[in-house]
Amino acid sequence: MPNIKSSKKRVNIAERNSARNNSQKSSMRTAIRRVRDLALAGNSEEALTTLPEAFSKIDKAIKRKVIHKNTGARLKSRLTAKIKAAQSA
Repeated sequence: MPNIKSSKKRVNIAERNSARNNSQKSSMRTAIRRVRDLALAGNSEEALTTLPEAFSKIDKAIKRKVIHKNTGARLKSRLTAKIKAAQSA
């Protein structure tokens, strides 16, 4: 534990930010998992209705710099590809 007051404050801020980032990442992953599971189950109509929620969570994570924008683009691309594959199958 640091001795300097400003260093103690930075530790507290880092913990707070880390908790916020982890929460954001967790909710994003849950939304992605929900869409992916629906698509793999062959329920593409329901997957399409939950897709905007997942996109919103991904975009918020990008905006708040929790994930990189290219990572977000890759996640969104893979989700749409899974839904398209489920629709054609």
